[in-house]
Amino acid sequence: MLIVKKFGGSSVADKERIFNVAERCIEDYRKGHDVIVVLSAMGKTTDQLIAKAEDINPLAPKREMDMLLATGEQVSVALMAMAMNSLGVPAVSLNAFQVQMHTTSTYSNSRFKRIDSERIRHELDNRRIVIITGFQGINKYDDYTTLGRGGSDTTAVALAAALHADACEIYTDVEGVYTADPRVVPNARKMKEISYDEMLELASLGAKVLHNRSVEMAKKYGVQLVVRSSLNRAPGTVVKEAVKMERMLVSGVAVDKNTARISVIGLTDEPGIAFKLFSLIAKSKINVDMILQSVGRDGTKDISFTIPRGDVREALDILEDNKNRITAQKIECEENIAKVSVVGAGMASNPGVAAKMFEALYNVGINIKMISTSEIRVSVIVDSKDADKAMQAAHDSFGLED
Repeated sequence: MLIVKKFGGSSVADKERIFNVAERCIEDYRKGHDVIVVLSAMGKTTDQLIAKAEDINPLAPKREMDMLLATGEQVSVALMAMAMNSLGVPAVSLNAFQVQMHTTSTYSNSRFKRIDSERIRHELDNRRIVIITGFQGINKYDDYTTLGRGGSDTTAVALAAALHADACEIYTDVEGVYTADPRVVPNARKMKEISYDEMLELASLGAKVLHNRSVEMAKKYGVQLVVRSSLNRAPGTVVKEAVKMERMLVSGVAVDKNTARISVIGLTDEPGIAFKLFSLIAKSKINVDMILQSVGRDGTKDISFTIPRGDVREALDILEDNKNRITAQKIECEENIAKVSVVGAGMASNPGVAAKMFEALYNVGINIKMISTSEIRVSVIVDSKDADKAMQAAHDSFGLED
């Protein structure tokens, strides 16, 4: 049996936790299983490296940022291999270059193209635990690339898919997938199982337990995931295609505080303007989420949209440089906002979900700035100071408490 185990940064934050992870992996190895371990950088290492880079050059090239950030995972995997060897178990650490984990050329947000399995198979055949850097790959120029924050989850799923693993286990500092962030909503309930589609929505909308691209890949290749705690033996949450449990109206609530709203005001109200605007954003590979267009008046219209906060500077520069081309009179940006979303497969056949959420926010005095809906989610933009209160209110209104 081949098992892929991924551990996040908090799970390997210090010596004690490194040995805890080593012992858990060795248990499966001693049962005769082949074990691949994917690790994130230790603790707050990535944040510290980013801070150092900003101190040197706030406008550092993305290629150099990836060179810097790729070092964090190399420290984790080398120390883990040392820990396992000290416990009498043969282990080898490999980075993305040694494995040959090929990605697209986009620095800081690359995607996997293929993974060469020959080196990994060789090490497994020699009965070694293989410990691989998460979050990183190499592009056609033989440069390191990174997959975006949380990308180690995607590394684990990609390896499980490429090697046809029997299990893919994602270990974190919480015991599974909850109806809301248990650190913010104390009465959040852990789910035994959740569908790929619901998990993908929650991950995309700010739930930090899984990287959204890892769920996307797991669904595409049929990789069943288990999200578990690295700190105890509690059963986790299974993420899979078909969920047998009785469907609740709403499965969970998520908050994304890493969002910003850009408003492009006074656009000419004519065909093709929206295309010109969003094609500029797309060329820079900036993901746009919610879009709101006003009703045309006096020959003009306004378009507002949300993007990740880290892309604000680049988006504003592009729009200012092309202000005349898109016929904009004014461009505004608001960063002190958050996106609050409710997700659930049961919503598709129930028209009252949005109204219930709006009522919950009204009852606690929270103003809604934008609204977006789909078959299995309702998202709203609120002031960032109201984000946690909004999540708690929405969570309680749908009876998701433990």
